[in-house]
Amino acid sequence: MGKEVDVSTLAAGGARAYADPPAAPVIDIDELGKWSLYRAVIAEFVATLLFLYITVATVIGYKHQTDASASGPDAACGGVGILGIAWAFGGMIFILVYCTAGISGGHINPAVTFGLFLARKVSLVRAVLYMAAQCLGAICGVALVKGFQSGFYTSYGGGANELASGYSTDTGLAAEIIGTFVLVYTVFSATDPKRNARDSHVPVLAPLPIGFAVFMVHLATIPITGTGINPARSLGAAVVYNNNKAWSDQWIFWVGPFIGAAIAALYHQIVLRASARGYGSFRSNT
Repeated sequence: MGKEVDVSTLAAGGARAYADPPAAPVIDIDELGKWSLYRAVIAEFVATLLFLYITVATVIGYKHQTDASASGPDAACGGVGILGIAWAFGGMIFILVYCTAGISGGHINPAVTFGLFLARKVSLVRAVLYMAAQCLGAICGVALVKGFQSGFYTSYGGGANELASGYSTDTGLAAEIIGTFVLVYTVFSATDPKRNARDSHVPVLAPLPIGFAVFMVHLATIPITGTGINPARSLGAAVVYNNNKAWSDQWIFWVGPFIGAAIAALYHQIVLRASARGYGSFRSNT
C-alpha cells in the first residue's frame, strides 16, 4: 500500500539482489506539479466513498433485518450478523486495495497513511492530501447511504462508531490501538519491498491479508466500539449522523488508530527491518 520503487536486480548466479528503495522526502513540493499525485488523491477519494457506502449500508440493512418491530418475531435470526458485517468491511478493503494499489497505494485509511508517512514511504504533502481525500470520500459515502435510506439511516444509528455501554474509555481506546496495529502491521508485512523482490507473487496477494486483517479485527472489536481502526470511516459517519454520543467518542477513533499505526511503523521499521535498513531509517537522507 506504500508507493515503492522496483529495486531488485539479478545478481551473479541468477539470485535476486536487493536494496531498499530510497526514503520519500518529508516535504516534496515538486509533487504538487505532478498529475500522478492528483490521480492518486482522486483514487483515494473514490475508494473511501465506495468503502463507506457499502459497509454502512450493510450495517443499516442488518439492523433493519433484525428489528422485530419491522421484520417480525423471527427477526433476531435474520440479517448477515456480525460475521457478515465483518466480511463486508474486510471484503471491500480487499477489493479496493486490489483496484487502487497501483495508482495510490490503496491506503483508504488515514491511519495507514500516517504509518506509511512515519516510515518514509510517502511524503508529507501526499499524506495530507490523501487524508483529506479519504475523509471527504467517507463523508460523501455515508451521505449517499442516508440519501437512499433516509428513514432507516437515522433510526438505526447511522453506522456511527460509539463506545458500547458497559465498556470503559480505556478499553475502547486499547481496542482501537491494538486493532489498528494489527492492520498497519499487516500492511507493512504484505507490502515489504524486500519480500516483493524475493517472491514475485507477493504483490499480487497483498490485498488478501490486508482485507483479512480488517475482517478479523472487526470480529474482535465490533462489540466494543463498532470497530473504527479508520479515522475517516468514523468521521464520515459522525458528520452525517451528527449525534452527540458519536461526537463525544470521536477522539477515541483518531487517537487510538494513530497510536496503533505509529507503533506498527516503529516495530516494523526499527525492529523487524533493522538489519536491512539500519536503525536510522526514520532520519532524512540529506
